[in-house]
Amino acid sequence: MTPETHEQAARHDPVYDRLHETSEFTELRRRYRGFVIPATAAFLAWYLLYVVMSNWAPDFMATQVVGHINVALVFGLLQFVTTFALAYVYSRFSNAKLDPLARDLEQSYRDQVGTDAKRGQA
Repeated sequence: MTPETHEQAARHDPVYDRLHETSEFTELRRRYRGFVIPATAAFLAWYLLYVVMSNWAPDFMATQVVGHINVALVFGLLQFVTTFALAYVYSRFSNAKLDPLARDLEQSYRDQVGTDAKRGQA
């Protein structure tokens, strides 16, 4: 990393720093983490169950469900279904719980930037 890049990375927008300290920003981060961390843990556990079962329970995974469709194929297809379901649930959660708060914070940011710009011109 060049010294110029480091200096640029070290600089912060004071407006962002003020917003970062607000309870609304803290709440936004809390809500985001409250969804993402458990959802990620659950999805990884589900995926690892598939991997573990494939490695250490091959007879179970080879069990025929219907015709040539076995448990392993069902697990694999459910991975896709789970991915899309999780994306859908996150989208709804974000629209309901995160986006309104983020919009308020963005408006506060724009208001503060405008106020700071007017002070700089005066």
